[in-house]
Amino acid sequence: MNKQEATQFIQHVFQSPFDEGRFGRFAAELLNEIEAKPFNYSGNLIKDAYKQYVQSYRRIGTYTDPDGDEVDVLIVHLRQGTTLERARTMQRNFIAHYLRDRGDRDAALVAYYSDDDPDWRFSLVRMAYKRVQDATTGKIKVLEELTPARRYSFLVGETEPSHTAQQQFINLLAEERANPTLDDLEAAFNIEVVTKEFFDKYKGLYLRLLEALDGLVARDKAVRAEFATKQIETAHFAKKLLGQIVFLYFLQKKGWLGVQPGAAWGTGPKDFLRSLFDKRWGDYTNFFNEQLEPLFYAALARKRDDDLYELLGCQIPFLNGGLFE
Repeated sequence: MNKQEATQFIQHVFQSPFDEGRFGRFAAELLNEIEAKPFNYSGNLIKDAYKQYVQSYRRIGTYTDPDGDEVDVLIVHLRQGTTLERARTMQRNFIAHYLRDRGDRDAALVAYYSDDDPDWRFSLVRMAYKRVQDATTGKIKVLEELTPARRYSFLVGETEPSHTAQQQFINLLAEERANPTLDDLEAAFNIEVVTKEFFDKYKGLYLRLLEALDGLVARDKAVRAEFATKQIETAHFAKKLLGQIVFLYFLQKKGWLGVQPGAAWGTGPKDFLRSLFDKRWGDYTNFFNEQLEPLFYAALARKRDDDLYELLGCQIPFLNGGLFE
């Protein structure tokens, strides 16, 4: 597929709830050549240590890269209530045991999903085997190292922003003449390369916000007077506002915003901020004045009975910190 087709396809895959057929096609397009070697494991075939987390898993195929490294493509069906975000170490260790039991296989591309979650996790687990001789016994031992769970994993799906994950795989999807090596796959999962891009875009947003604030202060006497009275500098205001918004996204990712009264923390909608902006929580004329500012200083900065935020009719946590003072 060409780059435009790859872009549209990966958006459909990574912005939707998990679908086995769609993931199978994605793996085939990504790797170009997969040898179909399917099997299904469930019940007593799952190790006791993982039975409370894993309902079943299946292999849809095996890929051998140009360097001879073998990569299994797996789908892991997690039990309901297993949190994708909190169970990364368990998920990685489960696949590590699988790879070791398969004759020290090199790596696995894995989709983890649960029936009660619109999001799913796409991971690469790579093993590094070292054979060393025991100085005492003279026997050869196999030592293993795992790729870090955080670095080689993307949370994607219906409610999870996945721009970074999409950008990382577009070129591999569009490449049809050369099959990717395991190193190529690892590079796609390595988000260190996008750190500079993130900060460049963050800086761009800051400069745009600062320019807009300077313009507003220059043309609006009331705003100019308020900034002068409170000794507010536009540069400081812009930095603080962006920091507050970024932290809101962190809270949203945790499911701590928009929690229904009496419901457990972590059950809030993962699109709370977008839905707030789209007026699904109530109408407004000025988003900052009528929604963001009260959220910052009337909700997050104040302790309330049962954490109930009456303006929106939901739970918002009280944060005892300086960011919302």
